[in-house]
Amino acid sequence: MKLSGPFKQIITLNNLPLKGKLNDESLEIVTNGGILTKNGIIRQVGSFDSLKQDFPDSEIDLIEGEQIALPAFVDAHTHICFGGNRANDFAMRNAGKTYLEIAESGGGIWSSVEHTRNASEEDLVEGILKRVKQLIKQGITTVEIKSGYGLNLEEELKMLRAVKKAQSHTNATLIPTCLSAHLKPKDFEGTSGEYLNYILEEILPKVKEENLADRVDIFIERSAFQPKESKLFLKKAKQLGFKITVHADQFTAGSSRIAVEVGAKSADHLEATADEDIEFLANSNTVAIALPGASLGLGEPFSPARKILDKGGILAIATDWNPGSAPMGNLVTQASILATYQKLTTAEVLAAITFRAAFALDLEDRGILTEGKKADFITYETDNFQNILYQQGSLLPAHVYINGEKIL
Repeated sequence: MKLSGPFKQIITLNNLPLKGKLNDESLEIVTNGGILTKNGIIRQVGSFDSLKQDFPDSEIDLIEGEQIALPAFVDAHTHICFGGNRANDFAMRNAGKTYLEIAESGGGIWSSVEHTRNASEEDLVEGILKRVKQLIKQGITTVEIKSGYGLNLEEELKMLRAVKKAQSHTNATLIPTCLSAHLKPKDFEGTSGEYLNYILEEILPKVKEENLADRVDIFIERSAFQPKESKLFLKKAKQLGFKITVHADQFTAGSSRIAVEVGAKSADHLEATADEDIEFLANSNTVAIALPGASLGLGEPFSPARKILDKGGILAIATDWNPGSAPMGNLVTQASILATYQKLTTAEVLAAITFRAAFALDLEDRGILTEGKKADFITYETDNFQNILYQQGSLLPAHVYINGEKIL
């Protein structure tokens, strides 16, 4: 066994509800604490001195100076498997160009599709690992990664194989999601409904055969796939044995309701969610994932995080790191900004990037520092956990632990 500590504070996030609003007084904070681990699992969290006395044969991982500890973060929505760069899109958007004008000049999602298709599998693996390394430095040890820049059988499989290969080269947990339904590709001869059938009949069986992903996503929007065809697609994907998540309500309302109706694990974006749909979403176990990076990248409103929590919903926050609309990839910075504009408590933000985000990925083994949970945790050189959000991402973790082992 290994005993890490002593920590000035351990913010366990234990005994907090999955749903609804949280106040900071509800946080369990262990002072002068220690974290006892064995075989990658937390055995006990408590007083460092008491644990040292009770388990005298434990290996001591001595923490120097004043540090705090809390669960490692979970980024539940990213697109970090891609080729190319869309800095020109960002510059054009800020110069007043519309989405259509950018697309017509060679930008937009199709630009990323072309660059990703031109990249080799090895190129994609290298890019994923580079970005995962950056996320680990931020304290993120679980990362969801979508396909969706291939948009045909060969290229979508290439992306998902790259994610699988990258997993063998990192200690972080990578969760692949098949987003072949990102948009209908320009080179597909047929309707959007026919393309969705192509995904169901050609792509998803191969994804399942090679065990490349057990999650399916779709972008429901006027510029992508329409509500009726999307709902049918999601039901059929679920029948094939896939878990479901949805790009919902980014620019127009209504699709978050579909996510709930099909039993999706999460509805992501929600910048345009109507008040009546917030209540519908909050009354379900579908996680509302806010993506403030997309709001910042596009100049769009933020997700109604405060309303979602007040209605009793499950809120997670993720980066949406992608080459187009959300290139920042800094979870704590984005979450801190969202908290400022939506008036979220520190407890609500920390829950949204730990155990509530893990729930969206169907991972209930992490995000809380308590007996039996995965020993993924991070430390900061500070005497007060509030400094994490106060410094809006400029305070980086001193150490990152995965399965109880210090990797950073």
